[in-house]
Amino acid sequence: MRNISLEPRKPKTLDLFCGIGGLTIGLERAGFESLGGVDIWKDAGETFVFNIPSVPFLEADLTAITPQELLNRLGIKKADLDLIAGGPPCQGFSTVGKRDVDDPRNRLWTHYLKIVDYIRPSYVLIENVEGLNVMKGGQVRDSLIAAFHDIGYRMKSRVLISAQYGVPQLRKRIVFLGWLPGLQEPIFPVPTHSEDSYVTVDDAISDLPALRSGESRTTYTTSAQSEFQKNIRSMATHLENHHAANHPPHLVELLSHIPDGGNRKSIPDHLQPKSGFHNSYARLASFKPAVAVTSNMRKPSSARATHPRQNRGLTVREGLRLQTFPDTFVVQGSRSSQYLQVGNAVPPILAERIGHEILVAYRANAVDEVIQERANKAKLERPVSTLHVQPDLLADSS
Repeated sequence: MRNISLEPRKPKTLDLFCGIGGLTIGLERAGFESLGGVDIWKDAGETFVFNIPSVPFLEADLTAITPQELLNRLGIKKADLDLIAGGPPCQGFSTVGKRDVDDPRNRLWTHYLKIVDYIRPSYVLIENVEGLNVMKGGQVRDSLIAAFHDIGYRMKSRVLISAQYGVPQLRKRIVFLGWLPGLQEPIFPVPTHSEDSYVTVDDAISDLPALRSGESRTTYTTSAQSEFQKNIRSMATHLENHHAANHPPHLVELLSHIPDGGNRKSIPDHLQPKSGFHNSYARLASFKPAVAVTSNMRKPSSARATHPRQNRGLTVREGLRLQTFPDTFVVQGSRSSQYLQVGNAVPPILAERIGHEILVAYRANAVDEVIQERANKAKLERPVSTLHVQPDLLADSS
C-alpha cells in the first residue's frame, strides 16, 4: 500500500559553493530547511554568517575532503538531505571575457558530482553561467547531464532569464534539475513577467539617496516608490553598502554628457576615452531591467555599469537591489570584495521560484518511494543526445 505523502515533512537542503547565500535564502523562502552552506571563499562566508546566522556555514575546499568528512564537519547524516543545490564556479564558461573550457575551476563539477553520488539526495539543483550551455557546441552541457545519468540521476537543463521571474536584470543562467528516476520530475518555473511587466532599474533603485562620486549615505530620504522597493526594504531602518566609487573629475564630466540609457556616442570627441568596447561608458536604462550585474558594476568603463542619471558607477547596495537581496542584507569585507561577492551571487527571487517547483515535485512522492529510490544505485542508460560527448570534458583534474 502506498505510504503517506511527504507534505508534513519540511525537506532539507545543502548549498555547495554557496557564496553569500542567494540560493540558500531563496530555497528557504520556498519552503526548504537549509542544513548548511559550504564555500572556500572566506569573505563570502563572513557575509553568509552575518546575514543567515541560523544556517551553519563551513569554510572548506571541497577538492580536499571526502563527502563523509564534509557531512561529519556539518553534523549531517546522508539520510537528512533531500536536495543538494549549488553553483560550482565555472568562470571558464562565462560569456564575459575569454572562454576557457580548460580553466581548472571548471573541474569543480566533478567534486560536486562525487558528493551527490555519495549522498544520493532525491533532487539536485545546479545553476551556472549561460556560456556553459553552448561551450563546445553544447558538449559540455551534455557531458554534465551524461555524468549524472552515470550515477543514476535523470537530469535536464534550461537557460532562464531572470527578468521573467521578477528580477530587475536580464541576467541569463543555465539551471540543471536532477531527480532520481522513480520520483516526480520537477518542472522549470513558468515565467511570471513579460517585457511589458518587467521590474525596471527605476522600480528597483529610484528611492535610494542620490550620491556624487565618493559620497555615501546611511539613511533613507524618500519613501518606497514601487511595490518592489516596499518588499525589498523589508524591516530595514537604515542603509548599508551605499557608497559611490571615487571617480576622477574628467570621468565625472565625461559621464555627464550621456543620457539615461545612452552610450559613449554622446560623449564629445575631446572627451572620448581612448579605449573600451562599444558598450562601455554606457548608462543603464531606468525604464528597463539592468543587464547582468557583475563585479565591475562600480566601473563606468565596464558594460552598462553607470547609474541611469547620476554620474557614477553603481553602489554595492544598488547591486544588491538588482540581485533582489533585501536591504537588511549587509555585505562584509573590503569594497572590492563586496562588489565581487554581489556580482557572483544568485538572485534570491529566482532561487525561490525554482525551489518552489522542486518542492511541489518532492511533495508529490510517498515516503516509501523516496527510500527505495535513494537506495537504488542503478546506472541509467544515457539519453541519445549525450552518446556523442567526450567523457574527458568532465575528467577530474586532480
